[in-house]
Amino acid sequence: MNLGVRHIIRKKWPLFAAILALLSPTVWSASRQGEHLAVPIDDERVYLLHADRLMYDQFTNPDAQRLAGNVKFRHKGMTLSCDSAVYFQAGNSFEAFGHVHLIQGDTLSLDGEQLRYSGNELLAEVRRHVVLKHRNQTLYTDSLNYDRLESMAYFFDGGKLIDGKDILTSDWGEYYTNTRKADFYYNVKLFNGKDSLVTDTLHYNTITKWADVKGRSNIYSGDSRIYTENGTYNSETGQAKLFDRSQIFNKGKTLVGDSVFYNKDNGEMKALNNVVYRDTISGQDFAGDFVLYNEQTGEALAYDRALAKEYKNGPDTLFVHADTIRLHTFNINTDSVYRRLHGYFHVRTYRRDMQAVADSMTFTTQGNLLQLYRDPIVWSDDRQIVGEEIKVWTNDSTLDSVHVMRQAMLVERLDSVHYNQVAGNLIRAYFERGEMTLGCVDGNVCVVNFPLEKDSSIIYQNYLETAHLRMTMQNRKLKRMWAPASKGCFYVAGLAPEERTHLSGFAWFDYIRPLHAYDLFEWRPKKKGAELRPSVRHEAPLQMLPSR
Repeated sequence: MNLGVRHIIRKKWPLFAAILALLSPTVWSASRQGEHLAVPIDDERVYLLHADRLMYDQFTNPDAQRLAGNVKFRHKGMTLSCDSAVYFQAGNSFEAFGHVHLIQGDTLSLDGEQLRYSGNELLAEVRRHVVLKHRNQTLYTDSLNYDRLESMAYFFDGGKLIDGKDILTSDWGEYYTNTRKADFYYNVKLFNGKDSLVTDTLHYNTITKWADVKGRSNIYSGDSRIYTENGTYNSETGQAKLFDRSQIFNKGKTLVGDSVFYNKDNGEMKALNNVVYRDTISGQDFAGDFVLYNEQTGEALAYDRALAKEYKNGPDTLFVHADTIRLHTFNINTDSVYRRLHGYFHVRTYRRDMQAVADSMTFTTQGNLLQLYRDPIVWSDDRQIVGEEIKVWTNDSTLDSVHVMRQAMLVERLDSVHYNQVAGNLIRAYFERGEMTLGCVDGNVCVVNFPLEKDSSIIYQNYLETAHLRMTMQNRKLKRMWAPASKGCFYVAGLAPEERTHLSGFAWFDYIRPLHAYDLFEWRPKKKGAELRPSVRHEAPLQMLPSR
C-alpha cells in the first residue's frame, strides 16, 4: 500500500486508520512531510524515529519498508542516522546507506557508507570508509562488524587504530569497548612516533599502553632491535619484558636470556637464566644466570655461574669466572674507549697459553693488564708463578710480561722430580712469542736450578742466594745468569738437602690448575698448609698537627 492510499484512509476513516496504526505502528505513523514517528514502548524492538519519505509495496517486497531523507533509528541506547534505509520490521533489522552515523552513549560513534543492523543479534556490519571512535581511540577500516552484545568491534580486511601517539595497523583486529583492549593479527605494526613493533599477534591495552606479542616479533628503537617470540612492550615508556630466549641487539652488542627486562629510559637491560651477552666491537662476552647491562654507561654485572670472555686481542680467548663479575666502560662512544673488568671472589681464568686462580682480579683493555690479588697463581706451559699480587701484560694473543710482588716464586717443572725455582720479593719476567727471554728478581733472592745436559739429562743442581738476579733464556734454556755478591754451591743431583732442593713455600699446584674453559666453575683451594704466610704491610704514620 502506497502513501497516497494511506492518506485517503486517514482523511475519510480516521478510526480505521487508528486501529491499523496500533497493529502496525511504525508503518502507519509515517508522514510524507517528515513528521516524527510514534515510538512503541517495547525496548527490544528497533524503533524508526524519523524519515522524510517512506515507501512500502506489499506485493513486490512485503517485508521491507524503504526510507529516505534524514532517516533515524533507535535501539537499546543506540541511535543511528543515514540518508536512506531499508527497514525490516518483522526481522527487527535494517540496512542503512549514505552518511551512516551510529552513536552509543556519549563515548562511542561509528561512521560508514553502508550498514546492516540486526536488533536480535545486536550486530552492526559497517562497510566502506568506516571510522569507529571510542573515547580517545579511533579505528579506521573498510569493513567492520560491531557486536554490541560482546562490546567488540572487529575488522578483517585491514585496519588502523590510533591511540594518542600510538598507531597500530594489521590485517585482522578486534577492539573491546568495555575493557579498551585490542587484539591484532597478521602483519601487525605498532608505531609510537619513535619506536616500532612488528609482529603477527599483538594484544594491546589502550589504558596501560602495554602490548603483548606472540610469535616472531621485532621491536626497533633507534640503533636497538629486540627479537622475541613471547613478550610484552610498553609503547609509552619503552619498557619491555621478554621471555623464551629473547634477544636484544645494539651496535654490535647482543643480550639473550630466558627472561630479559629492558628499560629504554635508563638503558638498563636485565636478563635471567642461561644469559649470554656479547660485544663484538670490544671483543667481550658475559654469561651467567643473572646479567645486568646498561647500554648508556657501558656497565655490566654478572653472577650465578658468571663467565666473561675476552677475545679481541688475537685468536685465543681469555675465559674468566668469578662469583661476581663487573664491567666498567670509560670514555664511552669515543675513539679512546676502554674497559675494566672486575672479578671477585674465587677467580679462575683460562687461556690456551695461560691459566690463573686468585681471590679477586681486574683486567683492563687499556694496556691489556690482568691483575690478580690474594694468593694468586699463574701457569704458562710448565711454569708456575705464585705471590701476593701478580700483574700480567698480554700482547695480542701472547704473554708480554709478568710482575709478581711479595713472596714471589717462579717454578719451572722439568719432570715429576726436578723443578727449577726462583724466589724473591719481586719477580719480573718478559716474554717473546710466548717464550720467556728475560727474568729479573729483586730482594732476598733464592735460586734452585737443574742445568740440562745436551742429551737433556740432569747431573747436578745449583743453589744460589743473592740480592739481585738477572737471567736470560733461549729456547727455554738458561743462557746466562748474573748476580752481584752471592753465595751458593753445586750438588750432585739427588744429594742436596731438602731445604736446598725445594725452597720454602714450594708446591706444585697442578690439582688447582684449570684444564679447560669448562673447568673454571669448580673451585679447588690449596691444600691446608700450602697457603702463603701472612704478610705484615706497614702503614704510613699519621701526621699529627702540633698542639697550641
